[in-house]
Amino acid sequence: MQTAAREGTPPSRAELRRIVTAIVVGNGFVAYDFTVYSFSAVIIGNLFFPSVNPASSLLLSLVTFGAGFVMRPLGAIMIGHVADTRGRKAGLTLSLTLMTVGTWLIACLPGYASIGPAAPVLMVLARLMQGLAAGGEIGPASASLMESTAYRHRCFMVSWRGASQGAAAFAAALVGASMTALLSPAAMQDWGWRIPFVLGGLIGPVGWYLRRRMPAAAPLPRARLSPRRMLTEHPRPIICGLLMMAAPSVGIYLTVFYMPAYLVRTLHRPAAISLLTACLSGLVILVATPLVAYAADRLASRKTLQYAALVAALAATWPAFWALVHGVGDVAALVIITAYVALAVNNAGPASVLMMEAFPAHRRAAGLAVIYSFGVVLFGGFSPFLVTWLINRTGDPMVPAWYLMAATLLTLAALRAFPEAETPRASVARASQSRP
Repeated sequence: MQTAAREGTPPSRAELRRIVTAIVVGNGFVAYDFTVYSFSAVIIGNLFFPSVNPASSLLLSLVTFGAGFVMRPLGAIMIGHVADTRGRKAGLTLSLTLMTVGTWLIACLPGYASIGPAAPVLMVLARLMQGLAAGGEIGPASASLMESTAYRHRCFMVSWRGASQGAAAFAAALVGASMTALLSPAAMQDWGWRIPFVLGGLIGPVGWYLRRRMPAAAPLPRARLSPRRMLTEHPRPIICGLLMMAAPSVGIYLTVFYMPAYLVRTLHRPAAISLLTACLSGLVILVATPLVAYAADRLASRKTLQYAALVAALAATWPAFWALVHGVGDVAALVIITAYVALAVNNAGPASVLMMEAFPAHRRAAGLAVIYSFGVVLFGGFSPFLVTWLINRTGDPMVPAWYLMAATLLTLAALRAFPEAETPRASVARASQSRP
């Protein structure tokens, strides 16, 4: 079935429902499978990267987590180009297929004790495959959502892609916390850590089926694509967009995915409590992201609420981590972390729309995918490793706070420099003024 899911010809209500369901479920699956690794990082480090020093095993496991980000730019270029030339549906289906294969490989992979050095090699290969899929997912998913609605609803519609990532973080942490609470440490080490990956692998075919049933828009004109050409044709959006990714990337990977390991290893809090923080953080992202986007759609500028959120997060970072480091109770720690996440990780809707509006339609999916993927590689993917290394070297548990503050300042500067597209209302006003 063909439908014109582009600006000016919105899909029917039934088609819109199928588009949103397919994208939200599929993107949530991709985010779940890519990030659930972080909640099993300690066990995976012991099983696949054995070392006399437990810190070394964790670091090697976190490097492998970061290795998935190395493939994100390639996935962004390859799958984003497929989405821009063969249709959003084709790109979305490809990314989901690659993620499903990589997830099942991790779920079934024997440990170092069984197959020796092949175990860490295959684990890295599986993470690289997941990175390829995750890199190509963001652009087509966001472009499909934005092109399926009117201008005045764009931020809210695109926010569901970010909200689905919050739901994925919530689900991944909830599964991890449940396994930790229900199973003995020996059972978790033996087979329990595989359950989150098996669950993700089972969801994959559901998402694939939903995306195959999506209404397909006619493909956009084919155009040769390369990173150099993208940078030559759109230098300011690409460069500023990359720098804008600093705060959201570092924010989500430190406050949601790295936080359980930080609370256990550095602050010596119980494992069940640490995973509960990730559950609540994911839930907060799920709720806050659409609400912020809904408000952003009612403002003249896409930047207004982003400025407010970044300044608020910058002001709250040091006090929040100071309280965590200086021993507030577990309940207070949960409140502090979730409140901080609500401030710092809520701009997926307006930020993504601002970036996509800076590109023409035939560059939109690839443009956002390249910005997102290269930005996450530069700032987010290896931030857990770098923060862990810096804490080990300096002995300062406040390192995550300084890292987050630096990233937030960089994003504020980049947001100010990012070119904002002219709104339809301003365009009409300018045209009327130019008439004789």
